[in-house]
Amino acid sequence: MDLRGKRFLVTGATGGIGGALAATLRDRGARVVVHGRSPARLAALADAGFETIDGALDSDGATARLAARVLVGGPLDGLVNNAAIQTLADFRADGDIDGQLAAIDQELAVNLRAPIHLTRRLLPTLLARPDAAIVNISSGLALVPKQSAPVYCATKAALHSFSTSLRWQLAGSSVRVFEALPPIVDTAMTAGRGRGKLSPARCAEAIVRGVERNRATIYVGKSAVLALLVRLSPGLAARILRSS
Repeated sequence: MDLRGKRFLVTGATGGIGGALAATLRDRGARVVVHGRSPARLAALADAGFETIDGALDSDGATARLAARVLVGGPLDGLVNNAAIQTLADFRADGDIDGQLAAIDQELAVNLRAPIHLTRRLLPTLLARPDAAIVNISSGLALVPKQSAPVYCATKAALHSFSTSLRWQLAGSSVRVFEALPPIVDTAMTAGRGRGKLSPARCAEAIVRGVERNRATIYVGKSAVLALLVRLSPGLAARILRSS
């Protein structure tokens, strides 16, 4: 896929994998619309020449506003559903159940409902383009979950399934559906956790290269090893990932 001149929206792009993806896409000649919630970071990105849109993604109204605002700037050739949050949720814990459920609802909304809603709202304009892409950033945890983040893992597994079904639906159209499965990446989300993390820049480079080479499923770094292990020894994969 030739990215030159194409206009992409990247959600959750004021840092981490999203920020690196925005930079890498622009390096390839794409026009990038950066979405995020940090006014200071968005201002810096605007100064650097990116189109920017602020706002949350945790409600139907928020995704509707984002979809409308991005189309004001012109046709869209690519949607990168990257924004995500991860809550370490212990369902056995005592405490404020209503507060815990509110956090769970937000995680479900940002990680799963927002990508699905944005895809549905923006698909007509993508289908009108001669060569377009939807890139869903899931996770190696979509293949094997870990104990400490059940909701996050469930949303990524659901996004994995959604990507496959959507790819089948859009077969033969001008829209290609990609799913990227990163390993643990050195971002604010993973601060203080894990070892041997991949840098956001290397992760983004692998994802963009996969899009350019039309690889529907893009295993990044160690996630390729995990995918192989899941096929050969799912029980071992589960034991390794359970407490990761």
